[in-house]
Amino acid sequence: MDEREFNTFADAMLARIERALESSAADLDFEIKPGGVIELEFDHGGGSKIIINRHTAAREIWIAAKSGGYHFKADSSDPLRWLGTRDGVDLAVALSRCISEQAGVVVKLDI
Repeated sequence: MDEREFNTFADAMLARIERALESSAADLDFEIKPGGVIELEFDHGGGSKIIINRHTAAREIWIAAKSGGYHFKADSSDPLRWLGTRDGVDLAVALSRCISEQAGVVVKLDI
């Protein structure tokens, strides 16, 4: 996947994440920042954050959360599906888990 394709697919996934966050019941605020970055902030647990960003050099989407850092690559057979580079977990599942942990309520994002 070249850089242009990566940015197209990563931007599509970030837009899907944004739509899912808008309809989420979790108590969180989020902000879209330049360069393919979404910053989530939680009141629960002392104001923690989750940062989601595209990392063009590695052709990955990264999540930084209290529970750790996670990297996702587009599935070669379905570039709209992003899988964890360490464990093969779907990005939507991993992000839902991270948000649930930091929001203090169960959240299942529909991405």
